[in-house]
Amino acid sequence: MMTIADPISIQTATAVQCDGKRYFFDIRDGNEIAIDDEGMLLPHIQAAQEEAARSLAGIAHDAVRGSASQGIGHRMAIEVRDEAGPVLQATFTFAVERRRQ
Repeated sequence: MMTIADPISIQTATAVQCDGKRYFFDIRDGNEIAIDDEGMLLPHIQAAQEEAARSLAGIAHDAVRGSASQGIGHRMAIEVRDEAGPVLQATFTFAVERRRQ
């Protein structure tokens, strides 16, 4: 399970030229949130949506592996914002209901 102290696993913008906006990817894990202070320069909101989905898939993969053996539910999200405020949210919920031991 990710905690606030865990490093954010989203790649940050590099020296590549981009005339787009800076998008920030805050990671919510249950009631905890890890704020992205750096963000990424992306050409448009579709690119931000794709980055959020890819990042959430990776984070969810790790969380499911840890939760699956325990049979517990887990909810996480990546909340994307720009300088003006929230622009989108990608969510993932995982729950296991065991029928037998």
